[in-house]
Formats: sequence, structure tokens, C-alpha cells
Amino acid sequence: DALGTRAAKFPYFPLLIKLIDAHDELSVQVHPNDDYALRVEGEYGKTELWYVVDAAPGAELLYGFAHEISKEEFRRRIEDNTLLNVVRHVPVQKGDVFFIPAGTLHAIGKGILICEIQQNSNTTYRIYDYGRIGADGKPRDLHIEKALDVTSLAPAPAYACGNEVDLFAGARARLLAACGYFTAYHLTVDGECVLTVSEDSFQCLTVLSGNVQLRTETDGLQLQKGESVFLPAGLGHCVLAGMGDLILSKI
Repeated sequence: DALGTRAAKFPYFPLLIKLIDAHDELSVQVHPNDDYALRVEGEYGKTELWYVVDAAPGAELLYGFAHEISKEEFRRRIEDNTLLNVVRHVPVQKGDVFFIPAGTLHAIGKGILICEIQQNSNTTYRIYDYGRIGADGKPRDLHIEKALDVTSLAPAPAYACGNEVDLFAGARARLLAACGYFTAYHLTVDGECVLTVSEDSFQCLTVLSGNVQLRTETDGLQLQKGESVFLPAGLGHCVLAGMGDLILSKI
């Protein structure tokens, strides 16, 4: 199976990997956990990881609350448009990492390029949208009642990603996150790096900068910034050659 043995517990392809280039403030939102999403929406919830690929000077994102609030205050601040006064505004720079468990309020700010690794789910509850108007000429829908059900009202804990790991011969590697839904590494290649794709999981490579060549026993592929490639479980050994930064994602 191309997805690997660890993917057997998922009913469909388990990951979405995106590059999000925010030219404006994106909506404030939250995702439910699996239990709530399966019961209410009929699909899985969403836990995700953000890696900041680039950020304009002064750029910031929203990540949880600045201090704990009550559900009543949460509702009131949504209704009177003062929600941004109590959320945590986090200045960001290239290389920052944010792990966003289901239930964490979050938003990407203007001028940030994000690589996002997430559960494969479309369930999103929009909480605040800066008064934007949709294509129908009306304010875009908010999902206040469901957001009240699932949002953690305490400050999000500070997240420290892992240290450098010696798992990929020829590359510097840092563990970004490991959870029940995905594992992600940041790789810096300068020369040649050997990857091993075992039977337990596929691997996805996303190039953040530079140019690298992927070589398997039977084929070769040139990859540049912004491109991704899927490596099926059981592929075995392959080589990355060149110079670049990549995200490696797997189950």
C-alpha cells in the first residue's frame, strides 16, 4: 500500500500540505477535535502545524488568548467586535514554528508565508472576519455557536519544537512536531542527503528554498522552491542532491 501501515487507521488520505501566502489578514478561526467533528459534521477534526517560510517586517499572527476568558465574554467580544483585544498577537519571523491543536483559536496575519501541515479535513469555524463582504454582497458567515462549543478559552501553551536529529545522512534536520496525526521535519540539504522511505509511512517533501534533485533507484526528478513530491511507502533509499530547505511530512 502506497500510504503505509500507519495510515490504515485513516479512512482517506490523512494529510493536507499547503503553502499559504497571506496578502491580507486572514479570518480568525478554530477547528474542532475528532470527537466533536465526527458527531456534528460527519468528518474528522483538524490539528495542524505552521512553519513560517517568510514574513514581512512587523508581521504577526494570532495564537490563542492573551489570558483566560469565560464563554460569556467570548460571545460578547465576538458580538461587539472587540475579540482582537483579548487574543494573543505574536510577532513572527522566518523559521518560527507553531503547533495548533484542535480547539486553538488562530489566524495568519498579512505578509506571512506559511507551510501548513494538517489533518485532511475541511471543518473550520470562522469566528471573526474583519467585516469582509462575500460574493453575495453580504458579510461572510460566522460559526459562533459551534466555535463556542469547541474553542479553548485559556492561553495556548508556548510551543517548543524538537532539537536537531541525526536521522538523515548528509542533512541537518530538526523535528518540528510529532503527534498522532503527523510527524514533520525541517531539512537543510547542502550536497547529498540519503532518505529511507519504509513500509510504515509515505513521505511528502515540500521545497521551501533552493533547488534539489531527487534520485531513486529507477528515476530522477528536479525540484524547486514551492514544489512538493509524494514518496510512496516502501520506496526504500533515495537521494536528495543540491542545496535547499525542505519540509518532510509523514504519518
